[in-house]
Amino acid sequence: QEQLEESGGGLVQAGGSLRLACTASGRMYPSSVMGWFRQAPGKGREFVAARRSGGSIYYGDSVRGRFTISRDNSSNTVYLQMNNLKPEDTAVYYCAADRAIGLATIRMAREYHVWGQGTQVTVSP
Repeated sequence: QEQLEESGGGLVQAGGSLRLACTASGRMYPSSVMGWFRQAPGKGREFVAARRSGGSIYYGDSVRGRFTISRDNSSNTVYLQMNNLKPEDTAVYYCAADRAIGLATIRMAREYHVWGQGTQVTVSP
């Protein structure tokens, strides 16, 4: 059974940085799409970034230029480096994965069938 576990959340001041990690276990890694979503209180789940095993990378408009997704195949881990954080980045961040997702739907949460438990990121003004 595939499992994902996030780590690295916390409290940071605006302008600061955090790095999230997502460690995968099971058959999916590394032949899969790995992504990050976030959910703020009272809002839906928002696409943040995704990376295919072949290397293609995608970002949400609100984080492009500030966040970087990467993966380390040797440790089965996907990272999300978050720089220049803003209060509006405050949310629970979820790691997600699936075997294959098309380009048209890679930003849709419903396409991902394996999810982590989430890690809280809080950015103070």
